[in-house]
Amino acid sequence: MTVEEHRNNIAQDPLDETAAASIDETDQAGTDSARQERDELRDLLLRKSAEFDNYRKRTERERQAVSDAITAGVVEDLLPLLDDLERALQVEASEEALPYRQGVELIQRQLADLLRKRGVKPIESLGADFDPYYHQAVSYEPAEGRREGEIIEEFRRGYMLGDRLLRPSMVKVAKG
Repeated sequence: MTVEEHRNNIAQDPLDETAAASIDETDQAGTDSARQERDELRDLLLRKSAEFDNYRKRTERERQAVSDAITAGVVEDLLPLLDDLERALQVEASEEALPYRQGVELIQRQLADLLRKRGVKPIESLGADFDPYYHQAVSYEPAEGRREGEIIEEFRRGYMLGDRLLRPSMVKVAKG
């Protein structure tokens, strides 16, 4: 027998009003229980959704950090090669060596362009004020016409990868 049929039977029997009230209370308790369960499940869903969003963001940050560390490591390994190519280009080339020099220039430009595309930037040091974060002072020299702490010579170029220092510039600093 369904609840409706039971109510109809009770409605026909006026002496059984307490039974009708009991059924209404049972229905109300069931509805309240269902609402409470629904609210609890909704809260659980919202919490799990927030946890998943936090997990996704955290793993993305971790993935980016690993990628940045790998990139920095590879770039740091390539910098000595770039230094060697730049030193080779500073040497005067004879007429016979001119094609080799052009090949070295091409390789140096390609490597520098590749690093620039990956976010590597050289630190401009000549004429700048000495900053121990960006520069490593190899020597100090009195220099007339130069202000104290001005970089007057660069022995090895420094590089940044985004905001990260890959290597400081090795410089000579003017002394007053």
